[in-house]
Amino acid sequence: MKKQIKLQPIIIGIIALLLQTVVKGDVVLSKNGSTQYIIINEAESTAPEKWAAKELSRILTKITGAEFKIQQSDNNTPSTIIIVGRSAVAKKYFSEVNFDALDLEEVVIKSSGNKLLISGGRPRGTIYAVSRFLQTQCGVRYWTPYSEKIPTNPNLTIKDLNIREKPAFESRDPYWYPAFNSEWAVRNFSNSQSARIPEELGGCIRYRGFVHTFYPLVPPDKYFESHPEWYSMIDGKRTYKNAQLCLSNNELRNFVVERVKQWIKESPGVSIVSVSQNDWHGNCQCPECKKIDEREGSPSGSLLEFVNYIAEKIEPEFPNVAIDTLAYQYTRKPPKTITPRKNAIVRLCSIECNFREPLNHESNAKFADDILGWAKICNRLYIWDYTTDFAHYIQPHPNWFVLGENLKFFHQNNVKGVFEQGAYQSYGSEMSELRAWVLAQLLYNPYQDDRILIKEFLDGYYGAAADKIRQYMDLMYAASKGYYLSCFSKTETPFHNFKVLSEAEKFWQEAEQLVANDPELLARVRLARLPVRYVWLVRWTQLRKECKELGAKWPLPESRKEVANQWLTVAKGLPGKPWTQVKLINESGVTPDKFIERFATDPQEN
Repeated sequence: MKKQIKLQPIIIGIIALLLQTVVKGDVVLSKNGSTQYIIINEAESTAPEKWAAKELSRILTKITGAEFKIQQSDNNTPSTIIIVGRSAVAKKYFSEVNFDALDLEEVVIKSSGNKLLISGGRPRGTIYAVSRFLQTQCGVRYWTPYSEKIPTNPNLTIKDLNIREKPAFESRDPYWYPAFNSEWAVRNFSNSQSARIPEELGGCIRYRGFVHTFYPLVPPDKYFESHPEWYSMIDGKRTYKNAQLCLSNNELRNFVVERVKQWIKESPGVSIVSVSQNDWHGNCQCPECKKIDEREGSPSGSLLEFVNYIAEKIEPEFPNVAIDTLAYQYTRKPPKTITPRKNAIVRLCSIECNFREPLNHESNAKFADDILGWAKICNRLYIWDYTTDFAHYIQPHPNWFVLGENLKFFHQNNVKGVFEQGAYQSYGSEMSELRAWVLAQLLYNPYQDDRILIKEFLDGYYGAAADKIRQYMDLMYAASKGYYLSCFSKTETPFHNFKVLSEAEKFWQEAEQLVANDPELLARVRLARLPVRYVWLVRWTQLRKECKELGAKWPLPESRKEVANQWLTVAKGLPGKPWTQVKLINESGVTPDKFIERFATDPQEN
């Protein structure tokens, strides 16, 4: 019998050697915590490009332990360089890139030998390029304005790169409170005006008026007495109360043209002016407005005629400013024959929809029909979507698993901009950090797997508690099946029952135990737990009754007052950590203190 040679150790050694071998074309940015690379950022670079270079240097230094210096190119420029932005050096080594043809947010990341280009269009492309590079190639994540993931890797090798891309939507607004930080916004590709991004960070889309501007443009306290004909005719009488404007009135149209021009002159840098209906019904029923609307099969007919007129008249003087209007409530259905001008934006609103299901679900069929209709006729179709419960910011709102499907649906139907309205008045709203980050990622590229993004955020932000929180989310989503989840849902929902909530409570108790020795993670978990305890407090008497009928064990303290005080302690937050401090619990402005007043005494039980 021949002696067998033991090859296993040899094979393992060969594989290990292969894994350590750098493939030709790869870029070895750091080896054993040392680097030969210099970041090149020219003197003529824009302020955003300079900031991008500093961000790249900061993060690469943290990742590798090596110092990545920034310098301007000169005769002593090393051969191993990272070029940030556009410059003579960039054009010399990457002559195939037409920098002047790049869109304002387009990203270019290319390697050539021992040179790496991270650049983009102006003003924001290079900032996005640096962030995309750090996230896709280095594993960096900017979870929240106060929490980021920066891996440690003293041996950082980047594969040969040839990336050219741009965001899927021209306007991207994850309108949640944590998303209003300007640096977080640019790091996560949001160009929301709500983030107030300064010019040195690339600026942002700037509106004048934003929404519901009929009366700001034509204040009734100033003009109704002298011009009642400018306002709605309802039941044969002109009125401004719960009304709109008379959109067929030519004198009014010309007046609004001048008002819009005035607004533009008062607002340097504005690129969109809102000329949009008030936040109620009451559209004009005068013979001329009614005639247009009947011809077009929708009140959007008279609105779009009006908006087109304004857009046409301002265009010669302000060719780069668009007029934005709403397709909202009574104007949601598109007109039969009128089409928006090229400098007009229509923002279709989903306020009536069932947000537990995707917006192309059968329960949202009317909205889906409207988006398909507008997509056929509108060159710049925007969406105003709703991703919170405005009546109860701090309450389970299981729409988490439809966000990705919705954004794909929008992109596939010619949508150019998306406003994802969430809880915008306070930290501490239900899963606000998760939604802000996931939405920002999907607004850049809606074809990512949203479930993977959610898992990634939970793991990165909640640590060891992530699996329990994920189980809680799966539980609430499954329990809410068949329920029409509006953006003004009640607390007394069928899925807020004892059986579901007691299981949810168990997940949250276990989540807290898993991070009990980490004060930072514990604070995050306790804040995220508030929504479930909110429902326990509101439905206490009913839940106690259900528990008794089931012969189950009560999972909370016996005193509602005690639970309320615990809830308030968490909601008030921790010193020096603003993100733990809840200021408002709904859009109406109720504070945590006011909410807890309801539970000052324990209810009597039979």
